[in-house]
Amino acid sequence: MADDLYYDPYDQGIVADPYPTYARLRDEAPLYYNGRYDFWALSRHADVEKALQDWSTFSNSRSDILELIKSDFDMPKGVMMFEDPPEHTMLRGLMSRVFTPRRMAEIEDQIRRYCVNCLDPLVGSDGFDVIAELAAMMPMRVIGMLLGIPESEQVSVRDANDANLRTRPGAPMKVADPDRIADGRIYSDYVEWRAANPSDDLMTALLNVEFTDEAGVHRKLTRKEVLHYTQVVAGAGNETTGRLIGWLAKVLAEHPQQRREIVEDRSLLGRAVDETLRFEPTGPHVARYLARDFEYDGTTVPAGSAILLLFGAANRDERRYRNPDTFDIHRDNISHLTFGKGLHYCLGANLARLEGRVALDELLNRWPEWNIDYDTARLAPTSTVRGWEHLRMLVG
Repeated sequence: MADDLYYDPYDQGIVADPYPTYARLRDEAPLYYNGRYDFWALSRHADVEKALQDWSTFSNSRSDILELIKSDFDMPKGVMMFEDPPEHTMLRGLMSRVFTPRRMAEIEDQIRRYCVNCLDPLVGSDGFDVIAELAAMMPMRVIGMLLGIPESEQVSVRDANDANLRTRPGAPMKVADPDRIADGRIYSDYVEWRAANPSDDLMTALLNVEFTDEAGVHRKLTRKEVLHYTQVVAGAGNETTGRLIGWLAKVLAEHPQQRREIVEDRSLLGRAVDETLRFEPTGPHVARYLARDFEYDGTTVPAGSAILLLFGAANRDERRYRNPDTFDIHRDNISHLTFGKGLHYCLGANLARLEGRVALDELLNRWPEWNIDYDTARLAPTSTVRGWEHLRMLVG
């Protein structure tokens, strides 16, 4: 490995454009070690894909966030993203029973109405910040629709979730208490209210679902378990989906011919969303805790190590994709690792795709042409998600 090859997820210069660094990692150090922060990284598509499916080595037992894996805290029990089988199998099976495709499809009209209400007042303007006007609020509104959280509460819920993942630029996220990231305390009053006032929403389903736990006991979820589930649903789908909408706006501004094709043929919307997820993944990596030694090309990575699986690098691996650095909605096989793979595959993947597709459809309905104000564009300061905090679309 060359002395000048350096990667870390906190370096603002790298985060601004990580792809040259990713390319060097794939070629020169497909297994990379960062001594400053003491973590390893895999960057080639085949290696990342294989690791995602080997949970017995690449464990989620200390979460999928590097700072949590590196912390000294015990991980809270009963949180899906902090578990491996058999606990994870039960937790995910339970969640999939209430987080159904039918339930998500039913809210498509609500999502579209929300987009219309956000975007119609902007028609006739010369531009607007697509993050502030749509992307920052829409995912939390959608989660609110699913969970049944009143609109009046959704802004404060979103801000509390975002604060959990926020980092100071150039530095790791400070972990004072991993419980805070998953405990759902901000929902506790609302859960009690919903228990007394049931409705046709995800929260009511969580409160009433019956299952057999790992001890063989047939029961309902405890209030603490309901809060854990609620936090996972709200936290995981909030920042990532908002960043997707920002990337759709930016990437399609920079590929106007493909944007015009989508204007003429809306059947391409889904392809545009998935190619954007490959090209600019909202979650550029996940972390894993090594439950046992891992051998790679003569190097032994010891059990107990933290390792990053670099989705952003894998999604542009020339060993897997033809012309990987080219955005192309007509690719033969638009696939990517942005939602993971295997038993930890993102439960909200279809919901994220739905939100991206509807948001892009409604943007194109009003503005078939747009550009980006690069002078005011600003990336968000977080090490777990990559996307825009401010992104002004020029539509006049």
